[in-house]
Amino acid sequence: MRNLTFISSPYGAKRILLSVAACALMCGCATADRLSKVGEAPAMSSISNPVTQDGYQPVSLPMPAPLKVAREKNSLWQSDRVTFFKDQRANNIGDIITVLINIDDQAQIDNATKRTRASTEDAGLDNFLGYEQSLNRVLPEAVDNANLTGFDSNSTHSGSGTIDREDQIEMRMAALVTQVLPNGNMVIHGKQEVRVNFEKRILAIDGVIRPQDISVENTVKYDQIAEARIVYGGEGQITDVQQPRYGQQVYDILFPF
Repeated sequence: MRNLTFISSPYGAKRILLSVAACALMCGCATADRLSKVGEAPAMSSISNPVTQDGYQPVSLPMPAPLKVAREKNSLWQSDRVTFFKDQRANNIGDIITVLINIDDQAQIDNATKRTRASTEDAGLDNFLGYEQSLNRVLPEAVDNANLTGFDSNSTHSGSGTIDREDQIEMRMAALVTQVLPNGNMVIHGKQEVRVNFEKRILAIDGVIRPQDISVENTVKYDQIAEARIVYGGEGQITDVQQPRYGQQVYDILFPF
């Protein structure tokens, strides 16, 4: 009956309308943008210089002292050359390198915890300058001065968790050298977008590679990339169905139980 009274009262209806309006304002912009694109395929992003994009930060790492190049007279060899003939592998800003991604990870974790605690506290007032006798006048019933207060508490906790994960990605993608560090290592950035019907798949990779790890085919493996950042996801109707609705996500964040 209390819930019915709350809903039927004007104050309850006003609070409900305010809550609905607040939720609408929170996701209004995103909802309007999605409604304007109903029936359209996801837009492909334009090709641009990654260095000029928002959020791009040049990599800065501790570097050893730079080596001096010794040039000998009447010699075709230079001390900074790796091979006698021109190396066709990526070695400068703007060069393209192929990244081989072959991730096959599995993880299984099973944890269980149990905790029990019990405590008891007793307190009394046997003698306090004779004033303890006054308790008989304040409390007509029998009073035990030696056992005036008592506290008992019990606590039990039991928890268990299980993780069973399997990830598998096998792809080849081209990346661009965006920076050459003082020690010769190169920073790479790559992004691919593939749209099939109304679903767009996105693959992005960033990291630092060594020139020694680049094969003669101008390829490098993903596990040879330091500070690797690999992103694999998608946009489109199928991805939207797989995600919880905005209201459910907000409810999961705010609900404390």
